[in-house]
Amino acid sequence: MKLNQIAGAMTTAGLLLLNAGNALAGSELPPGVSTGLALGAPLPEGVYDVTIPTWGSRSTNPATDVGALVPAWLIWATPYHILGGQVGLAVATPVAQVSIDNPVGLNKSGVMNPLLELRLKWDLGNGFNFGIHEDVYLPVDSELTNIGVSYNFASFMQIASFSYLKDGWNLTATAVYGTGRSGNRPGYNAPEWFNYDLTATKTFGKWEVGPIAYGSTDLSSPHAGYLRQSQFAVGGLVGYNFGPVDVQLKLTRDICQSNYGGYDTRFWSNIIFAIWNPPAPTTVAAKY
Repeated sequence: MKLNQIAGAMTTAGLLLLNAGNALAGSELPPGVSTGLALGAPLPEGVYDVTIPTWGSRSTNPATDVGALVPAWLIWATPYHILGGQVGLAVATPVAQVSIDNPVGLNKSGVMNPLLELRLKWDLGNGFNFGIHEDVYLPVDSELTNIGVSYNFASFMQIASFSYLKDGWNLTATAVYGTGRSGNRPGYNAPEWFNYDLTATKTFGKWEVGPIAYGSTDLSSPHAGYLRQSQFAVGGLVGYNFGPVDVQLKLTRDICQSNYGGYDTRFWSNIIFAIWNPPAPTTVAAKY
């Protein structure tokens, strides 16, 4: 490879990793991560685990591979309500790996910023549901400094989601806004960002199929020379309900992008498990 080609590859890799809060984007929540989930609907009271592995390759030159794992997104759907909305609490600690193929040969991995979440979910009747989330990402002092997979500052995120669940349909639209931060220190730069995830699946017995789509865009430039990124991807979902575990498999591909240097092809999975639900109330026959 010629010297100028190597320099170009290193510049591309550095740009991507400098923007790698996760999945090489400004958004801390990976765009598309909630597809397949009826995020607007209240859950039956209980404790749930959602495991979300994802891996994808972006057609940069050289190629960029990004993997992430939420090993346990723990959700407590409480019996309590505020203004008619079910209160829920959640916590997650994702991990990520970013690698640039040869000749650059960069490979960075680590714990991303832990997430704490407060949820309110309303059943509006006739299949319509609405939910909001208030989230905070806790700071992680990454030893990888300015090319790490986490930010060394706290940030906040707001989510609004509509879900229509009736006759086997899951029609869900989720909008996410996240704060950023500007500064001169490595690990202290991130843009404001906006994501949207779209789901339109239909259940047939234990099977679930349908299209999904998602997009993301940076809303600000945290430092001089930052190139705002945006993307839009489409794909499909196939799911099967095994009883105690519900598994969804997803495959997506960018159809447009800006400042990523290439198009991302990504495989996802949602693995949903109910850890605990309260026992059903015992019916006592009336005495006459």
